[in-house]
Amino acid sequence: MHHRTCPFCEATCGLEVTLDGERVTSVRGDREDVFSRGFICPKAHGLKELHEDPDRLRPPLVRRDGELVEATWDEAFAEIDRRLSPILAAHGRNAVAAYVGNPSAHNLAYLTYGPVLLRALGTQNVFTASTVDQMPKQVAAGLMFGHLLSVPVPDVDRCDHLLMLGANPLVSNGSLLTAPNMRGRLRAIRERGGKVVVVDPRRTRTAEEADEHHFIRPGTDALLLAAMACTLVEESLVDPGPLTEHLEGLDEVQELVRAYRPEDVAPATGVPAGEIRRMARELAGAERGAVYARIGTTTQEFGTHASWLVDVLNVLTGNLDREGGAMFTLAAAGQRNSSGTPGGGRGVRLGRWQSRVRGLGEAFGELPVACLAEEIDTPGDDRVRALITVAGNPVVSTPNSGRLERAMEQLDFVLALDIYVNETTRHADVILPGPGPLEKSHYDLALYQLAARSVANYSPALLDHDGPAEWEVLLRLAGIASGQGPDADVDAFDRLVIETLVGRELKDPGSRVAGRDPAELLEALEPRRGPERVLDLLLRVGPFGDGFGADPDGLTLEVLERNPHGVDLGPHRPRIPEVLRTASGKIELAPEAIVADLPRLAASMERRPNGEMVLIGRRQLRSNNSWMHNLPALVKGKDRCTMLLHPDDGERLGLADGALALVRSSAGELEAPVELSDEMMPGVVSIPHGWGHSAPEARLSVASEHAGVNSNLLADDTFVEPLSGNAVLNGIPVEVVPAPDRAAAQIA
Repeated sequence: MHHRTCPFCEATCGLEVTLDGERVTSVRGDREDVFSRGFICPKAHGLKELHEDPDRLRPPLVRRDGELVEATWDEAFAEIDRRLSPILAAHGRNAVAAYVGNPSAHNLAYLTYGPVLLRALGTQNVFTASTVDQMPKQVAAGLMFGHLLSVPVPDVDRCDHLLMLGANPLVSNGSLLTAPNMRGRLRAIRERGGKVVVVDPRRTRTAEEADEHHFIRPGTDALLLAAMACTLVEESLVDPGPLTEHLEGLDEVQELVRAYRPEDVAPATGVPAGEIRRMARELAGAERGAVYARIGTTTQEFGTHASWLVDVLNVLTGNLDREGGAMFTLAAAGQRNSSGTPGGGRGVRLGRWQSRVRGLGEAFGELPVACLAEEIDTPGDDRVRALITVAGNPVVSTPNSGRLERAMEQLDFVLALDIYVNETTRHADVILPGPGPLEKSHYDLALYQLAARSVANYSPALLDHDGPAEWEVLLRLAGIASGQGPDADVDAFDRLVIETLVGRELKDPGSRVAGRDPAELLEALEPRRGPERVLDLLLRVGPFGDGFGADPDGLTLEVLERNPHGVDLGPHRPRIPEVLRTASGKIELAPEAIVADLPRLAASMERRPNGEMVLIGRRQLRSNNSWMHNLPALVKGKDRCTMLLHPDDGERLGLADGALALVRSSAGELEAPVELSDEMMPGVVSIPHGWGHSAPEARLSVASEHAGVNSNLLADDTFVEPLSGNAVLNGIPVEVVPAPDRAAAQIA
């Protein structure tokens, strides 16, 4: 029996995997896992099917005479050098774009060596799934606290009052909140006499589990939060407590939110003014409360405002950085806000460069993916001519996906690092497959920075991989991008990576090993190579590490190897002011960029629905990303690609349950089967994203049988949240009518 962490979502559940040779005979929850305690969701059973999937790529594919055919690794790298290097030489670095998909956040090899490839490429055209997901929260956190991953998470295990907006953790298993078994954790709040309140345009599984649910008009969460803050100010309920001395802009924020009285906000949000005031009073009156918001609030036109106001409320009620409130995780490894000199820094700078066509600003080294298609299909200098995708399927996961599909046909070269020939990678000239889930090691370097508790759990590879390791692939690509050709010395590159990281640590006056002999540290890391060597370094210099001998009881990778169920490092503890990396050394409660954009939010109070229908997406327990749709265990059962619609809207629009509806937006149209349900707020429809698996040449035998419909066909790529560049995927105005009768039309 083997133990490892599930790689399918942010919950990081521990698994027991039984093997018979290379065959998986069972996958169960690990009852001794220090974090998940045996909990798993249905996605975990997809591990066996992913390992065995006949559609999963093993050898590389290279396009020959228009067809993707198997090739050796050396042939694949030679072809990449032959095709990519001339583009870089002739058109410059920005002629190549990179798109990094969501699974990369779960991948130790990419998190440690992916940045090496991006630096070698030297392009400003870097895109990721962040700008169709959580970028507004990262921008708000960066401006307020000084780092993009300084995201306060609810201390759910000690919370007495939890207010959630646009979040469905019983389905997502937590998001920007790494916490297995959220059902159990929410029930524990209620069992100890606390209260769970959900605000969502749909009565989700999480809302069913809560004490209270409020429908809200999609896209108006920021107005609701501002009105709650206004209530606190008007009724003298503001009490930041010990935080006060660490706040910059408290008086300004209190004055700003006075403009959002609940009575003025209620018509736009659909939440009665009395309920808004009551929610604010109850939050302020709770002994230990927290506000938490997720993808429903970040993928809307006021995503950064909503993300900011979540933590404004946590501050005003004194719930930030206290037990049971919203707290900052202390991660064991790789956390920038726990390294270096504490209590201050340079803060964040946004918009250091802009996209070529539309002039959209950069955030944290990447551009909004909503502008990827236009960067390809718009002529001119620095036009994107080559695309590298890493574990991503942007053709189905980004807005106005039809335009991106057409744009990809214009590229001179496409390289994909992926395990499938999917809707995006079918356009590739070379596909380099990664190892299967049991053929690589695992440590959640990013997700543990957002965990509800400080834990560390490492999983070694269980099976051999017939090919180079992912980190070796990334370094060979970096060699090509830097002009060293397809046969660059990977070992030399790897030495450079670790020497650079060690040197940076030794020069940091706030480091636990500042001033030490680099040779001493490098020798202590032997004989490890690749991600394991980097991880060992990060653990040892981290807040729980051994400091290379300074604390003999501290963490090392060897300690984690001896503890296959993980190491529990304890509950959250207050971290202000040491966690702050702002230039002022304080919490910036009224960031200039956000305040400057408030008139746009204020103007939205005057909007009225007037019978207009709006679209939202939805998460599903058996699906986290499009690549999971090829696993039978995760797609079986009834069709989940339906359009949820309130019965009153169905009657008004002439749509019966099971009928086919035509849904139009400014970007496109699609047909979807109707599922009438009073769990939907009237005036709102819901369609999942990331489906639509009917593309020719894609090799997804299971997914093609469950093709479904993709709401991203309806998302307008010109509609982005201006502060973060995040695509607007919720609150999209749509027209909904009965689909044409095709048979009748043909007869006529």
